[in-house]
Amino acid sequence: MRTMLRHSRWFVATAVLTVAGLAQAADARPQLDQFTRGLKGLEAQFTQQVADGNGRTKESSSGSLALSAPRLFRWEYVKPYPQLIVADGRTVWVYDPDLQQVTRRPQGSQEQDSPLAALIDPSRIDRDFVVTEAGTSGGLDWLELRPKRSDNAAFERARIGFGGDGTPTRMEIHDTLGQRTTIGFSGWKRNPTFAADTFRYTPAAGVDVVGEE
Repeated sequence: MRTMLRHSRWFVATAVLTVAGLAQAADARPQLDQFTRGLKGLEAQFTQQVADGNGRTKESSSGSLALSAPRLFRWEYVKPYPQLIVADGRTVWVYDPDLQQVTRRPQGSQEQDSPLAALIDPSRIDRDFVVTEAGTSGGLDWLELRPKRSDNAAFERARIGFGGDGTPTRMEIHDTLGQRTTIGFSGWKRNPTFAADTFRYTPAAGVDVVGEE
């Protein structure tokens, strides 16, 4: 079970590093364009729930994230158990403190295909996704993104919900296995000053390193 949850977290980070009666809505796309204008980096807190195809919750977690254009991200889970995922532009590191183990692999296109990564590279939104207005529900204005290259996409569709202040409040990701991941965001910081080691990972002494260079 623990291995399955780690796999689920990995998917969300690479798919995130990405629709009930609708009311008359304010368009979400202008809110997205306004939010991404001049954006080079982001920090936020998040809560996350993963549900299976029958709607049963498989995992609930929370933590923090940081993104920096064009290829850097840090996704840190705090509860219910810690895990750190860092992409430094060349390598993706997944560190499990309880196992004292880090898995590494070359950073590839999966991270760049994430709907969340598109927030800090808005030129990719229309290039990589079919974008449609999805109306208003739950007090949020929704925008739906579907990958144009669906043959190798990690998810089928994603929805981004904007609150009254024009910031992304929620993201829903529907993957190819029928799972739905719902992520709630709070405390957005635009273009923050990142610490020098935010997007770096160096294994400590005693940590097992597995995977490719």
